[in-house]
Amino acid sequence: MKLLTLLLTLATTSLVHGCLDQKMKAHKRVYIGAATDPNTFNDTLVAQHLKTEFGCVTPENSMKWESTEPSRNTFTFSDSDKLVQFASSNKKLIRGHTLVWHSQLPQWVHDITDKAVLTEVIINHIKKVAGRYRGKVYAWDVVNEVLSEDGTLRPSVFSTVLGESFIDLAFRTAHAVDPHAKLYINDYNLDGPGPKIDAMIALIKRLQRRGVPVHGVGTQCHLILGQVGAVPAQLQRLGGLNVDVAITELDIRIPKPLTPELWRQQQEDFHTVFKGCLKVERCVGITAWGVSDKYSWVDTYFPTFDSPLLFDDYMNRKPAYDGAYAALSDF
Repeated sequence: MKLLTLLLTLATTSLVHGCLDQKMKAHKRVYIGAATDPNTFNDTLVAQHLKTEFGCVTPENSMKWESTEPSRNTFTFSDSDKLVQFASSNKKLIRGHTLVWHSQLPQWVHDITDKAVLTEVIINHIKKVAGRYRGKVYAWDVVNEVLSEDGTLRPSVFSTVLGESFIDLAFRTAHAVDPHAKLYINDYNLDGPGPKIDAMIALIKRLQRRGVPVHGVGTQCHLILGQVGAVPAQLQRLGGLNVDVAITELDIRIPKPLTPELWRQQQEDFHTVFKGCLKVERCVGITAWGVSDKYSWVDTYFPTFDSPLLFDDYMNRKPAYDGAYAALSDF
């Protein structure tokens, strides 16, 4: 009961109101978005927030390989079709996520050892998934999390069998299938200086020299409270690559137990991140990795943390929302 009282008290102290997406567009940027899928937008309050606050949706899981092609050349699109229909009927952009990723990958793909077979499988998968939504998706995360923390190419079936060339293959195929979509390389822990962001910058430059149609870089920004200070400088570095930059999976998790002081720090942290994006001309959008704390992945994967999003478990605006809104208002 004490926690509920705290959450409701903080939520009712919000002094700002309005549509985040409209505020972002006023800065001549493209969107503020959120990750969702039928399991969350079927919640009426989540759907309402998506309709009023956000201009773009990212499928949290429904377009991943295990969801769309669980066995070879057998495709299922029931949830992703619902996501696309929800977005289309509510005039929202869609960020397709993700075409090639080492995780949430069916075992049959992991088991491939032949270059020709894997090449054929990648091309076929992208043709079927990107082809189904050709012209309906604003941007695709073509490859996801291809780098290790030391900056080397992440070990995966893709890199083991094909080396770095799988990235070129994925981008060229996606561009051929959906030529008007923005094509992104997406990764996490690009939030501070170090070998990973250095390697990402070097990788994008290599892709550009090879004429690979990479149009954007996504920095996920799964952040920890009080550890966001380096984000603006890294966005500036990514913004110098002559590609679009997007914050693609933003959340800022708070160590338990929650206190008013921690919520105020989260408010400041969201302000820092949003303002950091606005200071980079090529930073086109920010996607929160979910709408409400009630459905966040943090509860499962980081059980000693909580409350990472803009709306609380009861769908109320949090101080974090105020921080984001203020950044969009006072820049």
